[in-house]
Amino acid sequence: MKQNKKIIVSAPGKLMLLGEHAVVYNHPCLVTAVDQRMRATVETLDTLEFQLDAEDVKVTGYRKPLSELGVGDIPKGAKFVEIALKNINEKYPLKSGIRITTKSEFSSQFGFGSSSASTVCTVKAVSELLNLNFSNKEIFDLSYKTVLDIQGKGSGFDVAAAVYGGTLYFVTGGKVIEPLSIKSLPLIVGYSGIKADTVVLMNKVKESFANRQDRLNEIYSSIEALVNNAEEALLRGNLEIFGELMNKNQEYLKELGVSIDKLNNMIGAAIKAGAYGAKLSGAGGGDCMIALSSEGKKQAVINSINSVGEVINVKTNAEGVKIEL
Repeated sequence: MKQNKKIIVSAPGKLMLLGEHAVVYNHPCLVTAVDQRMRATVETLDTLEFQLDAEDVKVTGYRKPLSELGVGDIPKGAKFVEIALKNINEKYPLKSGIRITTKSEFSSQFGFGSSSASTVCTVKAVSELLNLNFSNKEIFDLSYKTVLDIQGKGSGFDVAAAVYGGTLYFVTGGKVIEPLSIKSLPLIVGYSGIKADTVVLMNKVKESFANRQDRLNEIYSSIEALVNNAEEALLRGNLEIFGELMNKNQEYLKELGVSIDKLNNMIGAAIKAGAYGAKLSGAGGGDCMIALSSEGKKQAVINSINSVGEVINVKTNAEGVKIEL
């Protein structure tokens, strides 16, 4: 009997810095990986079946034959891992079964990209177990295809953050994935307590601007200019200018109709306490906001955000997908 193999892989969550929504339509964004990670333990099996335990998303004891990957009613919590495995199996037929156990350090409520992180973990782990030796770009492409297969749309920035880590300048679909050389990014992250649905929000923007397409294009072009200026400010270490650009980006997000009162209150509290800049992070409608401040004002900004929301302790610029065992 052949020896079954086992590997543990982890990938980071992400936070959007600037460029959300525009990035779905061929514009750039800035994204950073966060130090809360998704872990996947992946083992080969003697039987030709797929097994999954993902307690964080209420999936336990899930199993099916490899020949039925992607077929039938797939639980929401199993979709990304299963379709990722299906996509690998179609290109590189699996000769042994696969058992996957995932464990997340971050709540899937936060909008940190847990689905993308679990997808990336799966692709990386199977690549290593089967000696496929995927490059980072190959891991990105297979993982991004998986996201599109499930959601029908998406830019892939969260996949890129999970694969490459650090802080990235990213253009839709991975046309450009440029790691930025920065030492640190002292962000304060606040959680609104409200779970948002990215696809619903993207569709909402599309519908509300159906008769104002020219204005929507203007907004996205303006956001692109902000992203390019922000990249320059970040590389120079000019956090004050970066903060001002965050504020401008937030104004456009408000015009898009994705910033809710709770987020506006948290952002307003941060600015009032002396933050250089603050904005929502991600699709909007809930999830997180981010603020940037000097070291001297940091505690005041934290206290202010906590008075209307909840500050969560995360570090940015984290390492990308990696083998842990």
